[in-house]
Amino acid sequence: MHITQLNRECLLHLFSFLDKNSRKNLAKTCHKLLEVFQDPLLWSLLNFHSPVELKKDNFLLGPALKHLSICWYSERVKVCNIEDWMKNSFQKDFCKRHENTVSDFLLDVCNRCPNLLSLTLSGCGHVTDHCILQLLKSCPNLKSLKVENCVQITDHTLEAVTLHGASLRTLHVDFCRNVTQAGLERVREKCPSVMLRAERSANMIPDSKPGKKLMLEKGSRKLVQL
Repeated sequence: MHITQLNRECLLHLFSFLDKNSRKNLAKTCHKLLEVFQDPLLWSLLNFHSPVELKKDNFLLGPALKHLSICWYSERVKVCNIEDWMKNSFQKDFCKRHENTVSDFLLDVCNRCPNLLSLTLSGCGHVTDHCILQLLKSCPNLKSLKVENCVQITDHTLEAVTLHGASLRTLHVDFCRNVTQAGLERVREKCPSVMLRAERSANMIPDSKPGKKLMLEKGSRKLVQL
């Protein structure tokens, strides 16, 4: 039996086992498989592991999307989460080239994926409070928001959760060094039903102000401003 002789339900099940590139390649073989590739039922879950993946046309973004994960695990990605004065020329160039990649993608999600239920962001150093605010407003059914090692996330995101996260049940802001204990306490007070986790966040050293550097004195916890 040829693959195209399978019914649509079987083909969808088959496609579900393939990664995005394999699905795209298979869809190029005939019109019937292309229709399966374009079926929204196939795209309720999307996982990305690099900025390059966000720019490919090997997936479908639409109202069927329920679960989205963008996790940059590459060693190079970590440079987006350190202060500019610590970056070398290669690191600065890398960050500049990908500065708007995730933010632009998330704004596209806001416009096209109103039924999103869960969002996980890890190592996305350029994601801002504004992006999260827009997502919370555009995706009223969002139940899980997990943000890890995103340096630009601050208490403004926590405030947005209290104002627009009516459906939220899980909030993780691990390794987000610019959220504060006060912001976390406000979430606990105003959203008691939310399972909140902030591993190594509010007690970490925050970003330095522009034009200044913050360093730890050797052998102590004292902050020195240069």
